[in-house]
Amino acid sequence: MRSFVALLAPALAAATPIGIVTGGDKPSPDQITIISASASGNGCPQGTVTTDLAADRQVITFGFDAFQVYTGPGTGPADKSKNCQLHLNLQYPGGFQFAVVESTYHGYAQLETGVTGTFYSTYYFSQDAAATTTTRTSIDGGGLWVDGQVYTKQDQVPTASVIWSPCGASGILNVNNRIALTSSNASASGQISDDDATVAFTQQVHVSWQACK
Repeated sequence: MRSFVALLAPALAAATPIGIVTGGDKPSPDQITIISASASGNGCPQGTVTTDLAADRQVITFGFDAFQVYTGPGTGPADKSKNCQLHLNLQYPGGFQFAVVESTYHGYAQLETGVTGTFYSTYYFSQDAAATTTTRTSIDGGGLWVDGQVYTKQDQVPTASVIWSPCGASGILNVNNRIALTSSNASASGQISDDDATVAFTQQVHVSWQACK
């Protein structure tokens, strides 16, 4: 079962600040809870996703069976790009707001020369859907990637692009993940997936907090 892990526990609250007040101006981790969660998209069609919400409601794991992309002979356009949008209904103290500042991807890629795999994550809050921020990172095929290997890719949201959750007691965070393969060689093959039985494609969401002004 493939998995996506969204962590809203102490490790994430401690992500690198971007001009953000810390110390007493962030809530205790036990005040941050996940009320509910869902997923939608061609990378996570109905029946291919499982969710596991921890007892403390601070960690949720999405398990994916269909979030994989392929390119090369015998593949079509629909094989080369997949997306999965996660919807997290979060509860947190009314005097604070948070922003996603960093994302980390882990998984497996096999990419021949000429094939590039690109990861996109777009974040927005339902209360202000017009304000979005997107991280993007790529892997160029060839070299060590020809035979396939595990990858870890880290993206930081530029300071000017940081968006904050609404000030209040709850907020719905939407994370639209997309994986895409492009190729300059029609005969070259590539895939982004993972054969690991427990983790194939995971993304860790890092957040920072500030007091509402």
